[in-house]
Amino acid sequence: MPPRKLVTGVLLAAGSLAGSVLVRRRAARRRERVDLYAEDGSMHSFAEGTVEADRLLPLAHEILAAQ
Repeated sequence: MPPRKLVTGVLLAAGSLAGSVLVRRRAARRRERVDLYAEDGSMHSFAEGTVEADRLLPLAHEILAAQ
């Protein structure tokens, strides 16, 4: 394979990888979650769509809107 084609292939692969990372990061930012912290230092995180988060997210939205 000529060096020019090899460089083009590597650049195309690197661009595809960078693009997929950006898409994943943006998708992860859009999902809401609830993090509950306990006195003992433990933390539970509930992602949007779980039963716990579906009950807590409306309450969190109300609290944040009141501030």
